[in-house]
Amino acid sequence: MMVDAIDNDAVDALGEEILDWRFKAIPASAHGSTVREQARARRPLDDFGTPLLTLDAGALDHNVRLMAEWTRAAGVELAPHGKTTMAPQLWRRQLDAGAWGITLANLPQVRVARAFGVRRVLLANSLLDEAGLAWLGGELDHDPDFEFLSWVDSVRSVELMDEALRAARAQRQVDVCVELGGPHGRSGVRDEDDAVAVAEAVRKAPTLRLAGAGGYEGALSHDASADGLAAVDAYLRRLANLHDRLAYEVDAPVVTAGGSSFFDQVVDLLGGLDGRLVLRSGAYIAHDDGFYRNISPFARPHTEATAGRLRSAIHGWGRVVSRPEAELALLDAGKRDLPFDEGMPAPQLVRGPRGADAVAGARVTALNDQHAFLRGADVDVGDVVRLGLSHPCTTFDKWTLIPVVDDADAERPVVVDFVRTWF
Repeated sequence: MMVDAIDNDAVDALGEEILDWRFKAIPASAHGSTVREQARARRPLDDFGTPLLTLDAGALDHNVRLMAEWTRAAGVELAPHGKTTMAPQLWRRQLDAGAWGITLANLPQVRVARAFGVRRVLLANSLLDEAGLAWLGGELDHDPDFEFLSWVDSVRSVELMDEALRAARAQRQVDVCVELGGPHGRSGVRDEDDAVAVAEAVRKAPTLRLAGAGGYEGALSHDASADGLAAVDAYLRRLANLHDRLAYEVDAPVVTAGGSSFFDQVVDLLGGLDGRLVLRSGAYIAHDDGFYRNISPFARPHTEATAGRLRSAIHGWGRVVSRPEAELALLDAGKRDLPFDEGMPAPQLVRGPRGADAVAGARVTALNDQHAFLRGADVDVGDVVRLGLSHPCTTFDKWTLIPVVDDADAERPVVVDFVRTWF
């Protein structure tokens, strides 16, 4: 019997949630109705308040399809990093398109995934706390279809996992990957000989099973310069060497790497290894108009020519609430609403007939908690400005319910769905 990759009934039930004051920008006239009823109503975007975050329906579909086709053609698996969106509705789209599983970053996120019946989880982190491991052991023991894989990067982390799982009387072994790190990067063993010693400790721990090797190359470069790409290549060669040295306890060991910036190099350098290569790219589903637009492999000429480009599916909206100076307008969207860690929001257009001309050459120079400082724009108090955003990983966490827009009619875009997040 085929087991669903996610609990479809649980995801569908999100459509029955009642709309009310908890959700930013939802019009008061929609309060008391369900998410599904409002999606079917196809309300015009003008009905929604500001500040506002929207997702583009066509861009989401395009991005999911493009990445699924690319990984399938490359012969590799994809476990999208669910931390980007923390949205089971979007995880389901990715899984339905062929994703191998969902990657997550910490135990609270894993609990969300299990609440929605996600069957295969890759935790790109170490899990060491006793209570969390006891819970995990119970999940594995009670659900034989649940598959879980996490990381270790020291003999001590192996000892702590083994002690906690023994204390919890866990019956199933927990699959782990040895994590290899890079210079000045995040976690991960820095030396391959030390990594082999960690693997040997795993093999001696009765509650654990050595199932792979992994790491993250994205922390080693923040641009696609020649030096940056070379640093990524050097790290991936070390990971390939470690993978070849380990004596795994499974028939199809996993080697996993690949964020949303250098996944083409991951495939080039790790794709020929024995076992299963699993990419963990997550930001691609929303993409952006900033950091990932500039660094994604799909933005580079050699990839674009064969695969196409991703499209930004996230936009912010802010209303001009003040024009205190000739060159300054204040919008009602700030740090509580929009990402700013990888670049300021970029004004794209004013809602209405003036469109992009009203903000040509304008820029957001600063954000306060609730305001954006827009300079050089031809706007009036009351105008609503659409903003291009940078870095989806710090966008979704600011919104619990996000309208999904169909803008086939550019003059009158309508809301056709809502995405619920769980941060």
